[in-house]
Amino acid sequence: MCVLLVVLHHINLRFVLNHFPMRNALPAWLEQLLFWSGYYAVIAFFVISGFLITSLSLRRWGRLGEVRIGSFYRLRLARIAPCLLLILVILSAFHLAGAPAFTIPPGRASLGRALIAALTLHVNWLEGHHGYLPGGWDVLWSLSVEETFYLVFPLAAVLFRSERLFLVPLGALVILGPVSRTLLGDADPWRDYAYLSCMDGIAFGCLAALACHRQMLGRTTSRVALIAGAIISMLIIILYNEDAHTGLARLGLNVTALELGVALMLMAFGGGVGNAVLSRGTRWLRLVGHDSYEIYLFHMLIVLGLMAVARQAQRSSTALPVCTWYGVMFVLSVLLGYVVARFYSEPLNRRLRAASTSGTQALVGTATTSAAGS
Repeated sequence: MCVLLVVLHHINLRFVLNHFPMRNALPAWLEQLLFWSGYYAVIAFFVISGFLITSLSLRRWGRLGEVRIGSFYRLRLARIAPCLLLILVILSAFHLAGAPAFTIPPGRASLGRALIAALTLHVNWLEGHHGYLPGGWDVLWSLSVEETFYLVFPLAAVLFRSERLFLVPLGALVILGPVSRTLLGDADPWRDYAYLSCMDGIAFGCLAALACHRQMLGRTTSRVALIAGAIISMLIIILYNEDAHTGLARLGLNVTALELGVALMLMAFGGGVGNAVLSRGTRWLRLVGHDSYEIYLFHMLIVLGLMAVARQAQRSSTALPVCTWYGVMFVLSVLLGYVVARFYSEPLNRRLRAASTSGTQALVGTATTSAAGS
């Protein structure tokens, strides 16, 4: 659901920026939910990511203090690098070819500077201080935040060893999130893109995973958490638009409330509550979720490419209705992500993990032989 909201947001935004005649065909609250919840969806992504990585680490190593740093990094690299490198190659080719929607404005960054930012995880900083990059590059801001967190995650887990002590930095991030958003005020987009403005979401996810691991919620409490989390999340999305600076949003607490709502739902799902009901008739949605990383990274190729076609068609008498363009862009964005996942990133991910495992086993075998010989 999160990745689909991001896609819808970016499609809608392109039509607005290109001054297409837009009719208010939907109620304001539904339009807000479907077309203006992209940033909130990314925040929910952060919470989900923290939950999944922490849960998988606990399942793989038993305790966070036992995380194998090298293995953790290799697993992240195998999942993240193939798609990241592919999209960077494509975006670079479009920039060098002079494709209008993909060319980086000289006043914001050179191609080399943008590539360095993407590979060293500070696209968010670059955009926050020099302005937005083209849409295909802009989506990389969230990857910079997330992967910076995961550079530190295993180091902190091993350093603190005790899960109780690990709660200290996580709690600090939860507190610093709204503080960062408040202090940065109207600094767009740095207010939303700053590391500390987003990492509280990942921290909320980590805390939810630790609570599930400790089985802190019973089934009745989990049901209450699921309902409360859903209500909180929906109220924030409907009542506070992404640019709101009033009420809770003035203190950055709208994002904190959303993170809490998502974390409560994840705690319930992690405890097995709600999964059976939500799995009925949603296989297609779960497939989309499975390929969410690929859809997220590559969907702007479809959106920006077809936007150029839509602009040309608008000048002719055979122009398609805007809603048709929405549907075509939406479906093709999902299909492209599916194709990239099935035929590129998943096979590479498996090969990289297999190679990493073989290399580790070979090193262990060599070390064992050497020890036996000595």
